[in-house]
Amino acid sequence: MATAILDLEISKLPPEIAVEERYSKALVLIRLHGKPIGQATVTVVGGRIGGDELREILMNATGENLWKNWLYEALAWDERGPVQAMPIATVAICTRDRPEDLRRCLDALMVMPDDGQEYLVIDNCPATDATRELVKNNYPQVRYVREDDLAGESAARNRGLREAKHEFIAFTDDDAVPDRYWLRSLLRNFRDPRVTCVTGLVMPLELETEAQEWFERYSPYGQGFERRVFDGAHCNPLMVAPVGVSASMALRKSSIDCIGLFDEALGVGTPAKCGSDSEMFARILRAGYRIVYEPRALSWHRHRRTWEELRKLLQCYGIGVYAFWTRMFVVNREFGVPLLALGWLRYEQIPALIASMRKQPDAVPIDLLLAQLRGCISGPMAYFASRKQLEQIKSVVS
Repeated sequence: MATAILDLEISKLPPEIAVEERYSKALVLIRLHGKPIGQATVTVVGGRIGGDELREILMNATGENLWKNWLYEALAWDERGPVQAMPIATVAICTRDRPEDLRRCLDALMVMPDDGQEYLVIDNCPATDATRELVKNNYPQVRYVREDDLAGESAARNRGLREAKHEFIAFTDDDAVPDRYWLRSLLRNFRDPRVTCVTGLVMPLELETEAQEWFERYSPYGQGFERRVFDGAHCNPLMVAPVGVSASMALRKSSIDCIGLFDEALGVGTPAKCGSDSEMFARILRAGYRIVYEPRALSWHRHRRTWEELRKLLQCYGIGVYAFWTRMFVVNREFGVPLLALGWLRYEQIPALIASMRKQPDAVPIDLLLAQLRGCISGPMAYFASRKQLEQIKSVVS
């Protein structure tokens, strides 16, 4: 059965919560005075969740993080440092032929506090004018930019970086719904001049289908509820999964000017399928800069709804990871890549396959695992094919 999504303030829990009777459980985002501090899954009986039982479950789920944040508030201490003037940013949404998703994203952005931010929609090689018409007729605050030279999310993001008027640029995907204070929460972390990138917490917008449930269990976008600082002097640039995802990400343009734009041979819309954000994170860390993961910068993501979409997505992820690693091995001479790939196969993928074949409880369905493994196998050649295609397109354009 489907899972309800609830967003609750733990200091103001109601005596009872009602949801539609078709839900057997609920995934709860737990906040303390607006700050996300944890999540929990609770059972729904007859469309009702009792307040006393709910409070106990939520307090147990947050554990010491609840008391730590209560203490921080009592001491008026903020790990991000003192409040300064809020930087002005450009918000860029990269999209391609998904006007309904884009509408939901833009509606969320339009209710954010007005700090002078600029809004861009980068329409990448669209098949129709639906996106342009949507923006033109409904969102006068948004500047529409059509990018036809090259397909792919990296080309769209690079166009956004070139078009942006401000030093900081925040990226969100068209299938994401940023929280009201998402942008402010990202920007508060750029007080340290060494911070080049900030990522945020991403929660599921809905869990209505089996495919969405399994995606959130097997490959969630959220990286927890603790703020973390990744320092290039101490982090392995090949292990960037804990950094976060580009569906919720802000960059410092002046630093990107120094280290380079997104690799247009990687990412959605290329033969490499994805991996452009991982490669950018790796490049930032290799250059000695910092990346902050900030759970206050909350966004909600609409996961793929059908099983076939999920299977294709996981295959794309496998392709993208190995395309990224291939790029790091060939271009950056990161010779630890083969050992890393072997370790992932030995300690994660093979045990998961064995558990699935034995039909162990909570084992990942084998067709999802095999789809990802097929993607991993084809990832290196996909990267070379993507590079070749990129060179051919650029030679024609020039």
